[in-house]
Amino acid sequence: MLRFFLVQRSGLGALDRFFTRLVPPLAALLLNGCASTAYYGQLAEGQWQLLRARQAVERVVADPATSPQLRERLTHAEQARAFASQQLKLPDNRSYRVYVELGRPFVVWNVFATPELSLQPVTHCFPIAGCVAYRGYYQLGAARGAAALMRQDGMDVYVSGVEAYSTLGWFDDPILSSMVGWGDERLATLIFHELAHQRFYVQDDTEFNESFASFVEQEGTRQWRVARGLAAVDRAHGPQRDQFIRLVLASRERLQAIYAGPLDDAHKRVAKQAEFERLRWEYRLLRDGQWGGDKRYDAWMYGPMNNAKLLPFGLYDQWVPAFTALFREEGGDWARFYERVEQLGRLPIEERKKALQRLMVNR
Repeated sequence: MLRFFLVQRSGLGALDRFFTRLVPPLAALLLNGCASTAYYGQLAEGQWQLLRARQAVERVVADPATSPQLRERLTHAEQARAFASQQLKLPDNRSYRVYVELGRPFVVWNVFATPELSLQPVTHCFPIAGCVAYRGYYQLGAARGAAALMRQDGMDVYVSGVEAYSTLGWFDDPILSSMVGWGDERLATLIFHELAHQRFYVQDDTEFNESFASFVEQEGTRQWRVARGLAAVDRAHGPQRDQFIRLVLASRERLQAIYAGPLDDAHKRVAKQAEFERLRWEYRLLRDGQWGGDKRYDAWMYGPMNNAKLLPFGLYDQWVPAFTALFREEGGDWARFYERVEQLGRLPIEERKKALQRLMVNR
């Protein structure tokens, strides 16, 4: 996940202090006319608050007032951060070597939207980052308000909390308090994912960017576990997650066929709801069978369901098998893998998709 500003790159120190003052007015000035000033204003204000709140991790760890649990988490996070640069060849900078206490469960809330009878995301275009399939808000109330307006326009809408994001290297991205509650391994995976966005990013192709970062996260986590003497796959969590994602992606494919088919809109709406019921039925079979009653995904599955709620799965996972095949083709060499990824990123988008499809077929 990423966020962005049209400002100079900066680090800790005098330059950063200068830019914490500069970001709000600069964003309002440069981005006026691209979208509402109010929306960009809250982005600038939210990023500004993060910049002001950062502390070096080593200082937090050394502070006697730091809780033992946070000290331990940050120590493990710094070990994973070093592994990311040394072994995964991800950027070696001050990102995730600073910490911010947020005082809230998520750093931003993303609003996803699709038409009622389509899985095509409503995209939003910005300087530097290009077009992405969501809009981020630093306040939950603002996200819910934006979602309500889109629902009034007949859209399917989903609001999702986000624990971390990347500024693509424009700022030193912090470890956030929203990241540390998930345990050491989840914290490491978030760092790998967000640093992958810094390593390579293509404008106007959310599926490519998020699938690439998801692959780096997954393979990086596998290698991180092995480096610590653990099994390559977390048997307690890995299979369920993968099976759940496959279940949702299969439902997306069936929905796409319904929406592209010959039915009129009224019958498409009926078929849409029937597909959601099928998804829940298949989930129950999997949960009560292979998973032995594990209910970790119940809250998501039995909450309100619509196209937009399925959208992040296609965005984050669509091309992961293609990147897996590419990594194998390069013999697990990270440097050569990134070179190939950059070659793909330079292709026109339709050629890029065809190349990724070939990788998936040949894997």
